[in-house]
Amino acid sequence: MMKTQTFFALAASVFAVASASAGQPNTLSDSEKKDGWKLLFDGKSFNNWRVYRKEGPPDKGWAIKDGALTCVKGGKGGNLITRDQFTDYEFSWEWKIPPRSNNGVKYMVEEKHGGPIGHEYQLIDDALVKNHAESSCASFYLVVAPDENKKVMPFGEWNHSKISVKGNHVEHWLNGGKVLEYELGDPEILAQVKKTKFKNVEGFGTKKTAHIVLTYHNDECAFRNIKIRELK
Repeated sequence: MMKTQTFFALAASVFAVASASAGQPNTLSDSEKKDGWKLLFDGKSFNNWRVYRKEGPPDKGWAIKDGALTCVKGGKGGNLITRDQFTDYEFSWEWKIPPRSNNGVKYMVEEKHGGPIGHEYQLIDDALVKNHAESSCASFYLVVAPDENKKVMPFGEWNHSKISVKGNHVEHWLNGGKVLEYELGDPEILAQVKKTKFKNVEGFGTKKTAHIVLTYHNDECAFRNIKIRELK
């Protein structure tokens, strides 16, 4: 049986080759279109996105440059939320951050709070994480730690991430490898939630039809190839 570390190295290598041979960023291949994928970022506009609890796009804090949707460091921008809501889906994107940066993608976000509260796929330089694997890159922030053999690309290179939600089953993927999975509503998940700052958030850790959010965390983070496929 292939060792876990060898698998992740191979998966990352295959991913890098596939990315290099792929078409232009922010486009869909014919096979992706056939499989039901939809672009959420065209490389040129904020179509499909708006500021959390507002109707329009951001007027500061975010920039579109070189085909990437970029969170500008120190720009005091708002969190970007999808215009649509989703139930069962695969959400896929590429991202890169400079050293000592922190950001994230949140899902199952409802707009009934002052700020976007949801399950967060953490995007962070793990040098900032001190003895809390549940806060490391690709974790379900504060709740589930990712596989310790995860593969993160060097700074300045693009990573590929995916969140899969089908029924109560959720998976986080990073650079071709599944790094964690959990069941919504599972007693162990809900018990862990009770140990976090989300303990008083009604329904946190359970199934929701809701939005996806690109967080504004005051650090630079670039996103591209943002796409979604709804599952039946």
